[in-house]
Parts: sequence; C-alpha cells; structure tokens
Amino acid sequence: MIVRVPHILNAEQLARCREIMKRASWIDGRVTAGNQSAQVKHNRQLAENSPQARELGDLIVTALERNPLFITATLPLRVFPPLFNRYEGGESFGAHLDNSIRQVPGTALRVRTDISATLFLSPPEDYEGGELVIDDIYGEHAVKLPAGDMVVYPASSLHHVKPVTRGVRLASFFWVQSMVRDDGHRTLLFDLDMAINKVNQALPNHGAVVELTNCYHNLLRRFAEV
Repeated sequence: MIVRVPHILNAEQLARCREIMKRASWIDGRVTAGNQSAQVKHNRQLAENSPQARELGDLIVTALERNPLFITATLPLRVFPPLFNRYEGGESFGAHLDNSIRQVPGTALRVRTDISATLFLSPPEDYEGGELVIDDIYGEHAVKLPAGDMVVYPASSLHHVKPVTRGVRLASFFWVQSMVRDDGHRTLLFDLDMAINKVNQALPNHGAVVELTNCYHNLLRRFAEV
C-alpha cells in the first residue's frame, strides 16, 4: 500500500528545517547503506548523531504523532529516528531494497522495517529530476511531492531515486515498525477505517458506525503484534 500523507510539516517548520540543513555539514550517504545499496547510492546525508539531525528528527516525530492519517496508514509501534539526505549535480540512488532490520545508533533497540517513508523538504519547482520511483505489482509509481508532504510504502518494495539534474533535493527518510506486520492486513484496516470515516460524515452518529468500528478493532486485535 502506497499512501500520500500531506501537510506533515507547515511552512514555519519547513523554513526551520531548511535553515538548519543549509548550515549543516554533509557526509557521504553510503555510510547508512548496506553492501548492495552502497554500490548504487550517490548522495549526501546529515550524520545520524549530529545535533542538527537530532533536532530535525525530534521535530518530525512530534509532527507524526499529531497526524491521524500517518497513524491510520502505518499503525506505528516504533519509528526509526529520521535521517536526512541531499541530492544535486546528477546524484541519484539506483534500484535497491531497504534493510529488513535497523539498529538505532547508540542503543540496543532494533526496528523491523515494515514501512519506508520519505518526507519531501524541497519544493518540487526547486529541482529537476529526483523522483522517488516505487515498484509494486501494478508497475512503477513516480513520486515527487510538495514540501511538507510524505509518502509511505512497504519497505519490501524495490525503489530508486532518479538523478537530480538541476537544483537541490532535500528530504527526510525513515522506517516504521508497524503493530501490523503484513501489508495486506494493514491495507484492509486502512480501507475499513477510511470507509468508517465516510459513513460517519454522511450519517453522523449512526449506529452502523459503532458496529463497523467494533469490526475494525476486532480485526486489529487479531492482526496486531505488540
């Protein structure tokens, strides 16, 4: 399931992000890539433990906690601390898969990467290229969103970032361990939750909403791993 989550960050938060990233030091993006991904990864990142990455990561995680669509789409159990990348001058990231398990730096905590997330921080008109291309059973999906919007998708998906041929593409990326491991189960719950919201809007306080909500939570109990 690929879901666009709009308006994670507002204009003020985006300005703060870009201000911090403008004066930050960037390192080779391959430092967080596995052996296979490192062969096709050509970009730069903020160091994971840098003060800038920690400040920006805290800002994003706080915003995620307040976003109902993110919660509904991912059913998060753990969120890996957000990372930050920069593409320019033809930089790209070839076809790859994300690591299945990631250890949070400086801790013993491991996160199973059920869901990948990319939060766009640069307006699309500021750069050419740089589309995130996600493969699924229906083909390729090229994603290039307004600044502040995010896409979440199964971390098992093959994906790549096209070369940035003009300007600078700034983004945050991270992974979510969901309470519901199976993408098919998450999709079923997401579709049901969206339908419940529509019924409630069309028929406020209708008894069917309570019955459907009961079904949702019974399914969540069946599928969840906490």
